[in-house]
Amino acid sequence: MKNGLNIFVNLYPVWIISSSFLGYVYPPAFAWFSGYWMVGALALVMLGMGLTLHVNDFKELTKMPFAVILGAMLQYTVMPFSAYFIGKWLQLEPALAVGLIIVGCCPGGTASNVITYLARGHLALSIIMTTVSTMLAIVATPLLCQLLAGQYVPVDALGLFYTTVQVVLIPVALGVFINYRFPDFGKKVSLAGPVVSVWAIVFIAGSIVAQSAGTIADNALKLFIAAGLLHIAGFILGYLFTWIFRYNPAICRTVSIEVGMQNGGLAAVLAKRNFPMEPLSAVPAVFSSVMQTLIGGLLAAYWRWQTAPNRKSKKEIPMDRDLQEP
Repeated sequence: MKNGLNIFVNLYPVWIISSSFLGYVYPPAFAWFSGYWMVGALALVMLGMGLTLHVNDFKELTKMPFAVILGAMLQYTVMPFSAYFIGKWLQLEPALAVGLIIVGCCPGGTASNVITYLARGHLALSIIMTTVSTMLAIVATPLLCQLLAGQYVPVDALGLFYTTVQVVLIPVALGVFINYRFPDFGKKVSLAGPVVSVWAIVFIAGSIVAQSAGTIADNALKLFIAAGLLHIAGFILGYLFTWIFRYNPAICRTVSIEVGMQNGGLAAVLAKRNFPMEPLSAVPAVFSSVMQTLIGGLLAAYWRWQTAPNRKSKKEIPMDRDLQEP
């Protein structure tokens, strides 16, 4: 049973692509899943993330503050501005450019923790960075969206803030509280978190495609290119800047993955809730989810092969020193 659930979770890119395809060829299958259904689904995903966190996890910040700060700075500079310039360069229509910018302004997604694990990165650091970028999103995402997406359409920063509080702050804080006060219960409930998250993202992706099926085909190639360039920029620049500060390869891989992978589900919900007059603004989040998973998975496979025990470079720093500053 447990192995079956793990296989189901690990194949989540397949389910996203499948639900998107079904939503495209038969929109009624997912078109009903909107409004509070979508918000509630994402809140469950974020609650699941909160249930994986403990109060002691935040104490780890004191062991490696600069790496966490560097990752957060890259997250909220490289990705938002890359999204803005890619949209300009590809001459995306306003709604699609806004959607790409929203993706770039969102925090790292929980999928980055899985990719980090597969890439033999620093899993504890990955979880901490995802947590920090998620909490910063409450302020950073609305402000950056107003600054960059506001170049295309009017942006209600306060509305974005309220939505972020509803679907990020409250569920994550509730999850941490449950772990703190009721650890046994939290441990049991958290086991269902990955499965629930996959189902939620599958329905969100299918719904977005179903509601925009008529226009997606005309922009598919351009959106695949835009999403691919955005995440490639995040992976490359995340690794490069961390390498410049002389962190070891395991940490460089971790920061690269954290910067390169975004919370596509959050981007989709923010777009749907706050840009109702621009229905296409939620579509880039679907393409982003597919491309970041594909690129991240390929990178993880390469790094895992590169760092295999029989190939491991003598220059690789042992994992027990990874929490030291350079």
